Amino acid sequence: MTHRLDRGAGCGPLLFRKTGAIVVEKSGSKMPRNVAIIGTRGYPSYYGGFETAVRKLAPYFVDQGWAVTVYGRKGSTKTGDSQRDMRVRSVNTLGLDNKSLSTLTFGLTSVIHAVIYKPDVALVMNVANGFWLPLLRLRGIPSVVNVDGIEWERAKWGRLAKFVFKLGAKMTAKFATALISDSEEIRRRWCSEFHRDSVFIPYGGEFPDVLPVVDGLRSGGYALMVARFVPENTVAEFFAACESLAKDFPVVIVGSSGYGGDLEVAAGELVRKYPNVSWLGHVSDDAKLMSLWQHAGAYFHGHSVGGTNPALVQAMACGAPVVARQTAYNLEVLGRSDFQVSPEPAKLESGLRRMLSNPEEREESKAFNRNRAWSHYNWPGVCQAYEQTIGLSARLFNGEITSEDLIVKVQELSAQNIKRSATL
Repeated sequence: MTHRLDRGAGCGPLLFRKTGAIVVEKSGSKMPRNVAIIGTRGYPSYYGGFETAVRKLAPYFVDQGWAVTVYGRKGSTKTGDSQRDMRVRSVNTLGLDNKSLSTLTFGLTSVIHAVIYKPDVALVMNVANGFWLPLLRLRGIPSVVNVDGIEWERAKWGRLAKFVFKLGAKMTAKFATALISDSEEIRRRWCSEFHRDSVFIPYGGEFPDVLPVVDGLRSGGYALMVARFVPENTVAEFFAACESLAKDFPVVIVGSSGYGGDLEVAAGELVRKYPNVSWLGHVSDDAKLMSLWQHAGAYFHGHSVGGTNPALVQAMACGAPVVARQTAYNLEVLGRSDFQVSPEPAKLESGLRRMLSNPEEREESKAFNRNRAWSHYNWPGVCQAYEQTIGLSARLFNGEITSEDLIVKVQELSAQNIKRSATL
């Protein structure tokens, strides 16, 4: 994957925006050592990609000398998790736990708490929290924002929600100290639409040894889908493809909407209609989920809006034979167009059936995907790039280095760290 510094038309100053301070060099300055992570469901949580990232980033930051506070929601974390790092401070705040207002309200209360205790830097997930960035700036707290995907293009949101996300993105572009994009395509979109560049830092994957096959399944013998039940993840089309596929192959479905709805009803109908179909709901057991990916005969990845998808990266790291919806984002991660299909049930069914029926192609796909994940998407390099970015952005905010220096340095470091870690 090419890591580059793109100066698109009108895209500057690109990566870091000055926040009112006169930028001067200072000698003998020290790195800040207190970071707040805002915008996820907490630590440790297994809800989605942001939460996976925080489970990796928070302990790494502590190892590097940071005091880490992760904001979350009551009941959303796995408090008895044996993998929990007790050095990480967790703070739950109040909010409205519903589909439309949860991100905004929990984000606001988290920011208010952070404004009171004043960390050295805030790592903020999700552009919906862009509305609250002015509060952090007024308090003198630099913010690094992971912009995630293009939320205002997601089919699950209504017109008002899409407007709110787009406005939040504009606020993020204006008030964030630094931006992180998890794919080059997302980086390009932000440079083009908001005239802000960002440092490219993808997600990482874990690379398990051979795991036992989940009870009731045969290695290489089943089709798998892992996704949140929302329209842009091509869930309905996959369910339609199952009507034919399940007559010949077992099908395993992992995921839910979290709020009920038509897609959960459809999943239940498939289970009742076809003995070959299993719906496991949300799986928080990492070992079980990795086993499902590792032993799948074909894994369908239907995500269509967003950048580097954490589930796709992890599936590749497990050596899953991927059949993916054809998008620029999936092409960037997979590195080739083999087994990318258009979002039509017949095309999906054909691609999955081909992968399930051809052992040689399946084994080649498994090896290629695992090798690509190892060389491009590994957590040690990702964590290093994040830690360097939050440290350098705080120094910029404090007027210790210039934004031009940061642009060059962070891009070079983020390009080198991933590749260096892959050789270890």
